[in-house]
Amino acid sequence: MSGAAKRATIIDVARQARVSISTVSRVLNERPVADQELVVRVRAAADELGYRPNAVARDFRRGRTTSIGVVVPDLANPFFTHVLKGLANDVRAGEHRLLVVDSGEDPEEEIQLVEQLAERCDGMVLCSPRMSRAHLQAVAGLDIPVICTNRSVAGLPLGTIGVDSAVGMAQAVTHLYELGHRHVGYLAGPQSSWSDARRREGLTSAAAACGMEVSVTVAGSASDAGFTRLPDLLREGVTGVLAFNDLVAVGALARLRELEVAVPGDLSVVGFDDIPVAAFLGPPLTTVSVPKEDLGRAAWAMLRQQMQDGEVASEQWLPSALVVRQSTAPHPKRLQSGAGRRDGRRAAR
Repeated sequence: MSGAAKRATIIDVARQARVSISTVSRVLNERPVADQELVVRVRAAADELGYRPNAVARDFRRGRTTSIGVVVPDLANPFFTHVLKGLANDVRAGEHRLLVVDSGEDPEEEIQLVEQLAERCDGMVLCSPRMSRAHLQAVAGLDIPVICTNRSVAGLPLGTIGVDSAVGMAQAVTHLYELGHRHVGYLAGPQSSWSDARRREGLTSAAAACGMEVSVTVAGSASDAGFTRLPDLLREGVTGVLAFNDLVAVGALARLRELEVAVPGDLSVVGFDDIPVAAFLGPPLTTVSVPKEDLGRAAWAMLRQQMQDGEVASEQWLPSALVVRQSTAPHPKRLQSGAGRRDGRRAAR
């Protein structure tokens, strides 16, 4: 939708009319609403904004759809494909099917997709949603059950199933400390990522507890981010690098090869998620393993329960575990002087 005006959403109508999304949904789908003044406000707001509900979607919502909507930030990320696999395997065992959409890491696009799916589905799973709290509050007003993975917002009636990223990151920091590293860098994830915030918490807490210095640079969630931003940390003189996820670590490893910095001889690298390729990199990547398919299965179990009994599920957290491979080693006394000079020259390009 870049380059074109965003169309009005049901969330925009609710904000304009100063009512809940569920009220807007009831009015526009011609369901009974006790307060006729609210009906007038909603219809006026919809007309003013030029909002028109999708007729086909409206007809779907008047009955059961047997569809479950899933919104992910990036289908190219193997983490989400494995979560989807766990979801799909269990959903297929019943009468439902999945409708999966990719928001492209865009919070505004995410809102648009959520609205569209809400009109077509019996329930929805938001995988690591990037949207703001205000938008999540609006989503909580939808008239279908919604479960979030790896995102918790206190006070909102949304079920949450996630992985304890803070504990996993703390394990990684402790591992590097025990190897003798005293200054590490973090290639941080998207600033809208709740999981990144949790990983930073674990990193900061563990580093403070053992007196470790930490340098942080914002990277992102894709391999090119690790490749591009890795030199920022090298200039800080770190001896170990922790990446937001394994894809970022893959990019960092590629840049280190280009700069002729040996891993783990000159620099140790730790990823997060333990995607399948991590074990087959050169060198095999030390990373924090999370139960990706279990996350998908648990999300479906929580959503199904909410669809059946109508009660909003509470939070559930799955464990993570450090997997030590060959990309980490005891702290080198110093980077080789030649490699260090090359780093500075090439990183400046």
